[in-house]
Amino acid sequence: MSPQATGTTAPYLGWRTSVRGHRGAREARADARWDPGHVSEKAHDAHKGHIRVFVVDDHAVVRRGVNRLLSHDPAIEIVGEAATTREAMDRVPDAHPDVAVLDVRLPDASGVEACREIRSHDESVKCLMLTSFADDEALFDAVMGGAAGYVPKVITGDDLITAVREVAAGHSLIDPAATAHVLERLREGGTRSEVAEDRPGRLTAQERHILDLIGEGLTNREIGEQAGLKEREVRRQVSKLLAKLGMERGHRRVA
Repeated sequence: MSPQATGTTAPYLGWRTSVRGHRGAREARADARWDPGHVSEKAHDAHKGHIRVFVVDDHAVVRRGVNRLLSHDPAIEIVGEAATTREAMDRVPDAHPDVAVLDVRLPDASGVEACREIRSHDESVKCLMLTSFADDEALFDAVMGGAAGYVPKVITGDDLITAVREVAAGHSLIDPAATAHVLERLREGGTRSEVAEDRPGRLTAQERHILDLIGEGLTNREIGEQAGLKEREVRRQVSKLLAKLGMERGHRRVA
């Protein structure tokens, strides 16, 4: 299902806070929701400037839909698009986007891995994930990918533009209390889907450490610096962790 210009926006979690400033904000109300009708001052400032957006989705109709909706804001420029993670990594460095809008499900890697790869190359790029279902699984994907937020594919044009402005201005659309809940559940051996037979048992000490660093919003490169590991090894550890948590491509619902 492609983004649409009209209709009811599906509910999704959101929280306007600094992307890197949510670390100590875990006492925020768990039932908070981002109000797309409230545009922050920084988002207004971003609107006055120029926002470069890169779109990643394996369906051409979705890419066209996103491009069409965002084109209604003259301050937003689509600087590139890709159908796969590999294409994105080949094109994003030259496109220099401020925001990457990407599907949670891609043919050659998960959206989580794509988001982490993009941000490891340039952590200034804010990722906004597109999901067919605005539920716990979408929240897990956004948190693990280090995304600034996620939006349903069924979204109004105005709300998508507002979301892009917000993340471009440095805000996270994810409730920090919900992030804390997700991380705690995963630390205790929960999975992305919470299907009983898929539960992997408790994480190892190293896996919990990497999970905590992911929860702080660190990129693979930054995790390597903190943990004394090469980025390639961090990438391997993160992929292993995602698989253990049921977040690899094989566990994904069809988007």
